[in-house]
Amino acid sequence: MDINFTFSDTIAGYVTDFSLREQSFKLKTSDDREFLIHLMPNTYARFARNLGEPYQDATGQINHLLALPRQMVFAYGTFYPGNGGTLFQAQWLVFPGKSPGNYRHEEPDWWIKQIESIGHSYLKWQFNYPEEPIDYHKYRTFLHLGGGKHGDYLQETDTISRLVYGFASAYLLTGKDEFLEAAEAGTNYLRDHMRFLDQDEDIVYWFHGIKVDGEKETKLLTSEFGDDYDSIPMYEQIYALTGPTQTMRITGDTRIMSDIDKTLSLFERFYKDEVQEGYFSHIDPIMLSAHDESLGANKARKNWNSIGDHAPAYLINLYLATGDPKHADFLEYTFDTITRFFPDYLNSPFVQEKFFEDWSKDQVWGWQQNRAVIGHNLKIAWNLMRMQSLKPKVEYLDFARKIAEEMPEVGADRQRGGWYDVVDRVKKPDGVHHEFSFHDRKAWWQQEQAILAYLIMHGILKDDEYLRHAREVASFYSAFFLDTDDGGVYFNTLANGLPYLVGNERFKGSHSMSGYHSMELCYLSATYINLLIKKEPMFMYFKPYINSFKDNILRVSPDILPEGSIYIEAVFIDNEPYENFDANGLFVNLPQTDKQVRVKVKLTPKTWLD
Repeated sequence: MDINFTFSDTIAGYVTDFSLREQSFKLKTSDDREFLIHLMPNTYARFARNLGEPYQDATGQINHLLALPRQMVFAYGTFYPGNGGTLFQAQWLVFPGKSPGNYRHEEPDWWIKQIESIGHSYLKWQFNYPEEPIDYHKYRTFLHLGGGKHGDYLQETDTISRLVYGFASAYLLTGKDEFLEAAEAGTNYLRDHMRFLDQDEDIVYWFHGIKVDGEKETKLLTSEFGDDYDSIPMYEQIYALTGPTQTMRITGDTRIMSDIDKTLSLFERFYKDEVQEGYFSHIDPIMLSAHDESLGANKARKNWNSIGDHAPAYLINLYLATGDPKHADFLEYTFDTITRFFPDYLNSPFVQEKFFEDWSKDQVWGWQQNRAVIGHNLKIAWNLMRMQSLKPKVEYLDFARKIAEEMPEVGADRQRGGWYDVVDRVKKPDGVHHEFSFHDRKAWWQQEQAILAYLIMHGILKDDEYLRHAREVASFYSAFFLDTDDGGVYFNTLANGLPYLVGNERFKGSHSMSGYHSMELCYLSATYINLLIKKEPMFMYFKPYINSFKDNILRVSPDILPEGSIYIEAVFIDNEPYENFDANGLFVNLPQTDKQVRVKVKLTPKTWLD
């Protein structure tokens, strides 16, 4: 093929040489390919900026910044083919930081400020807060690009729960009361409108959602989503617990704990395969059976969601809140199952995600066929490393490392930055690359999985290659995904980083998007960067009810981190210093009191371990 036409694209990499006289520089990509890039008289530049910040111009510093070898930069411009070769002229540049090795997203408060901004955006969009009170009757699943209501009257349980998670996480990092108010109001709304308590079976399950018509509510027991239509998919039950569980970490609300226990009973009695291990992905709404013929292609199936989503969605946070060994055992069971059945490296660099009842591969299901979701691979690596700090196993560490080593070559865009979405698990017989299954766009949540996977792997294993991957994807996310005009983050970008604003992917709220992944990213990036990598202290906030937590013990670890890596330096209750805590055990012995108290905890890394 003779490419003799102009086209525009992005090149990301590290400066290796700069010519002031020629106004050009050489850029080496992540996979060590070198490009010569020419500046134009009107080339402009900016620094990465956080949500809520003004434009950060870097045009006047272009020469200075490019004169620094190893400076990372994104260059967007045009390729011009010619007789002497192809010329690339940069139209604009984005610098992640002001010097080599300097990245704005590693500032101690970068992610804390970002979660606060995203939280306030959703408060405004959904409830018109602070002009009006927080009222979940106003909640809508679909939100336009600027946050306007889409006009639908569907309220999906999972998207409310995920937004509640975001608000709860924002409170944990900022202590802003409006976020806790939103988290508790959302949890109460879920309990009042989306929860079904089966008193005969002593279980709780959650409606798919409700349709609202004035004062009338129509409850939707089964999923309205095409892949799961007319069934009760396990991932919807899993994610119904996401927001309430994170809220319970703050308050210890015993009603939430009861709902969680009864939902776990649902999982164990109706989704678990007691014979061949794991959990089924769907049950029918009448018999609550995974084997009912009405399930069609979802009959007696298992998948990533039914096994792997427990840990990040609610189970790790449930363990952090309670310290209950049975939740640690549940985590171990899911990770042992993943480690045993998901690797498929003799056939593909990607894990196998869907299975029949006997764990044989299901490579004909629906849209997935024999395709890989790149973010699910990264999600496994990230959560294996969390589990490794709780119950270390060689197989956990080896599997996480295998994923981390395989994925950049087959899932990352080594020229432009960022990570792709869905690709074919196996190359064509004469293929060089794993082909894109649908498109070459990049979703916000897949970037999150890559950032968290490589941050925690570097934070624990101190491998600089993992840090490089984390910095590259976080820089791409910070440069292109933050909507600094309307707030929040974009759903998708094109391969070159420019926002893709078509169809459902132009929304800030949808069946797929709420406040979950973007705010989870903020919460855990702040945790990993500050406590594991940069060794900076971090504050967390709680507001427990009277006698809410068992034995009046408040557990404050932000995530499952390596034992002994952090300690409590100080505790404040209602802004007064408080001394009754276990610094190394990471818990506070709450005072005997007749009121709800505000607990502020300073967590500090143990730098002498390095």
